Amino acid sequence: MTSDLDFMTALDLRRLVATRAVSPVELTERALARAEASQATLNAFCHLMPEEARAAARAAEDAVMRGQPLGLLHGLPVSVKDLIAVAGVPYASGSRAMAGNVAAADAPSVERLRAAGAIIVGKTTTSEFGAKPVGDSPLTGITRHPWDLSRTPGGSSAGAAASVAAGITPFALGTDGGGSLRIPAALTGLVGLKAQFGRVPVWPTSATPTLAHVGSLARNVADAALLTTAVAGHDPRDPFAVAGPVPDLLGAAKASVAGLRVAWSATLGYARPDPEVAAIARAAAMALADQGAVVREVEAVFESDPADLWTAEFYAGIGTRLRDVLETRRDLLDPAVADVLDAALAQEMRAYYETVFARYALRDRMARFFADHDVLLSPTLPISALEAGRNIPAGLEDRSLVSWAFYTYPFNLTGQPAASVCAGLAGDGMPVGLQIVGRSLGEAEVVRAAAAVERTKPPGYNLRPFLGQ
Repeated sequence: MTSDLDFMTALDLRRLVATRAVSPVELTERALARAEASQATLNAFCHLMPEEARAAARAAEDAVMRGQPLGLLHGLPVSVKDLIAVAGVPYASGSRAMAGNVAAADAPSVERLRAAGAIIVGKTTTSEFGAKPVGDSPLTGITRHPWDLSRTPGGSSAGAAASVAAGITPFALGTDGGGSLRIPAALTGLVGLKAQFGRVPVWPTSATPTLAHVGSLARNVADAALLTTAVAGHDPRDPFAVAGPVPDLLGAAKASVAGLRVAWSATLGYARPDPEVAAIARAAAMALADQGAVVREVEAVFESDPADLWTAEFYAGIGTRLRDVLETRRDLLDPAVADVLDAALAQEMRAYYETVFARYALRDRMARFFADHDVLLSPTLPISALEAGRNIPAGLEDRSLVSWAFYTYPFNLTGQPAASVCAGLAGDGMPVGLQIVGRSLGEAEVVRAAAAVERTKPPGYNLRPFLGQ
């Protein structure tokens, strides 16, 4: 059975914990019970951590009762995607080839979750090595959408999105190498926030070290800002880690957008969105003008689709990591993933470096674009829903495993901060995502705009309880 606690904001839960109105043990038991009860239908978790979670919850409750200083996330349940290391816990990255792997140490983001007082209840499912924007892998099977079990919640942070949308945890830690936070956020009506590349340190080294972000999925912007704040900041183990101060994201979620220079693009110059999706996203973008933003419509943000630049970088990294598996144990891999890895590894060195320099040119183009704009808005996805078990939506079969998503991967190439927030519901009753991209290091403007969109949304649209509860 659902309870008001299951869909309460993390900020409200934090206040209730601090005032002893709600116990961390109660929150943890509810999260574990809902995770276990939904596993047969949603399949959001690849590994639950009941003993560890209960021990951490008891310690968190003891700290409250003793009047000790409380962390930013004190007593709040959270899940961690299986592409992020949690010490002593299976770390398989959604792959049968890694099924026996156990993390030797916590990732920096996990260390910071613990230091902030969060209660880690389990690891969530991912497509194999995060290589597909849908929610299935040969290791864990299909993860399903809490609103409609015939649909995918998207990926690769599939279980993270499912756990938050189903009210299991108030927020979740995921990753984003080409849209893996923003895509499931769009499909499940959540907020997905990836900060500037390197703002949240990534370690152990990712298979896609120049693209990978660790970020937040939550049911509202302030909660995503809270979780991101807790895990952000420099760490010397990540050579790309940003050394500057973390922006005041919680403050940004309350800030006005008056005077914010907003660009809206329906296609970025190459995408093919469903007309209904484009119209819903456009209406949400244009509504920012009512809050004082200056909104300008822009058709072509890019000269051409940068999908090939992203594919060359992302799949070459994963393919290099998995070369031995590809050559000797190919049957362990998702066939669709294995095929794209073959193509990436077949690149000649000259061709690869041509894409590297084209990527630098793309970054320069974006720097010029953002000299005149504070944020860029677009649809997050060209569609509102996708069937579970399917890799590519109907009508977009000419696109690749990831390029059908159109909108998200360019901003992993540039490293810019980006978020997805729900723009409304399509005629099929499923959410439509609005992507918000900021200039380099411009997370505060992204959060300001996302919160402003959120203030105009239909009440309760992203809080629908899981059908099976």
